[in-house]
Amino acid sequence: MKTVKYIYILAFVGLVSCADLDLNPLSQGSSESWYSNETEIDMSVNDLFRDVFWPDLSDSWTDDYTNREALTPITNATINGEWGTINSLWANTYKVIARCNTILLNLDKVEGKVPQATIDDFQGNALFVRAQKYAEMTFLFGDVIYSEDILSLDDAFSLSRTDKNTIKEAVYRDFDLAAQLLPESYGSSENKRGTKGAALAMKARYAMEMGDWDVARAAAKACMDLGVYSLHSDFDNLFLTQTRNPEEVIFAIPRSRALNATWYVRDFLPRNAGGWGGAQAPSWDLFSAFLCTDGLPIDESPLYDPHNPFENRDPRCSSTIVEFQSTHLNFTYEPHPDSVTVMNFNTGSRQANNDTRSVAPFASFNGLLLQKGVDEDWLPNFNAENDRILMRYADVLLMYAEASIESGQIDQTVLDAINMVRARAYKVDYSDTSSYPAVISMNQAELREVIRFERRMEFAFEGNRYRDIIRWGIAEKALNQSIYGLLDPVDLKEKVVDQGLWFFPMTPEVDENGIADLSPMYEAGLVKRLAIRSFDGSKQYLWPIPTKEILINDNLNQNPGY
Repeated sequence: MKTVKYIYILAFVGLVSCADLDLNPLSQGSSESWYSNETEIDMSVNDLFRDVFWPDLSDSWTDDYTNREALTPITNATINGEWGTINSLWANTYKVIARCNTILLNLDKVEGKVPQATIDDFQGNALFVRAQKYAEMTFLFGDVIYSEDILSLDDAFSLSRTDKNTIKEAVYRDFDLAAQLLPESYGSSENKRGTKGAALAMKARYAMEMGDWDVARAAAKACMDLGVYSLHSDFDNLFLTQTRNPEEVIFAIPRSRALNATWYVRDFLPRNAGGWGGAQAPSWDLFSAFLCTDGLPIDESPLYDPHNPFENRDPRCSSTIVEFQSTHLNFTYEPHPDSVTVMNFNTGSRQANNDTRSVAPFASFNGLLLQKGVDEDWLPNFNAENDRILMRYADVLLMYAEASIESGQIDQTVLDAINMVRARAYKVDYSDTSSYPAVISMNQAELREVIRFERRMEFAFEGNRYRDIIRWGIAEKALNQSIYGLLDPVDLKEKVVDQGLWFFPMTPEVDENGIADLSPMYEAGLVKRLAIRSFDGSKQYLWPIPTKEILINDNLNQNPGY
């Protein structure tokens, strides 16, 4: 039994996970013999940015996403301490934290042998990663184990949870010191280590999650004042594989087929092009949240037509979701049940339309496909190597605006920050207020609503939605809504198409948080309920501590409700 306990606790101290006895990885080595020169420390710092240490907060945990009739442990309220995602995140996070601590406590070995600027870069990156990882842990779990030391097994086995507010101050300190030590950029290099801007931006995000509006505002403003970043001119191509190192990206984890680091994307691609046709797709909830071109929600705008739902919408709607009758990956995309053939532009002829359920039963269950970031590079083997963008300048602008709104510091700079992001979607300068629905209100409640719509339109399928609904405290409403889709083909034709009600039979109401009520269409028998989401607000705003960690450490207590 003692051996079993040691295997589990080693995952915490960063030496080993239950499935990977990687005691001395080539990029890490033993702390007794490693860190003796610049090359060894440089390799160790690079190792901190491995993809496995930077997991996504999945859109599948939110109301932006549909996976046919499937749910996740978060969206069906079955999350518990045995969930594999929690166990792997906990183990990998503490592994990389331990490596940060080890680097920081061994830098004295190269003092006088390595230029001080290089040592500063090593120290800054280790502090940046440690701060970001503790920020994630406190956001997800609340109070967690905290240490800045290289721990023995006995020490690790006896640690208890530290109050998240104490950890928060240490995280802010680490981000601040990292920002002082790190460079503004690495020049033309594709090095995706931390930078001064990344430390400031991530500090702003964490402060937003903690509700520290003044801290968030100051950090976002400091990042803006660097003058290093700007919005990419074209929202559509910002996310494509070939757009490398755009001026908007502040921090990203590179993907590469050469490094066997890619994203399997077949579920997102149309069946006509060889994909699974929206097995994973944007939800109707997300579709309904895009504003109209007059800046109003669909239930308020006279421009909205539920039967032509892409018309007169914010450009990010069709940049995120494939527009009906548009050319997508060299095929016409049309889920209409009467469109049994479509144009194949590869051959110049029509073919069976496998993207409508009247032809292919497992085509998109709600008629929607992801457009954002999708291009022909995805097709050869259904593996995408788009960089995984973890922070970009649009987020900094909107964080600055939101923190200013919530702290009551509303002025023209707040409106400018929002309008810069919105105007970019319309491909106009934000000062040209007649060319897009510019935000002009100075009312706090109205601006809060603007920000929540804006963030949802801007960051769909970028891993931000889960953070937002949790920190805004609206997950109970967003995730206790059912997932809806199209009726089965025969009923769809009879009840919707033949009645002139395609695509949406009616306009849903949308609340101030951008959450649509789609239930009236279901109650009228005009759409199908695919799944019933469930979110337990009494406990799910925090995740459970992994069960095995509780079992092997008497000093660890579980979060309430688990």
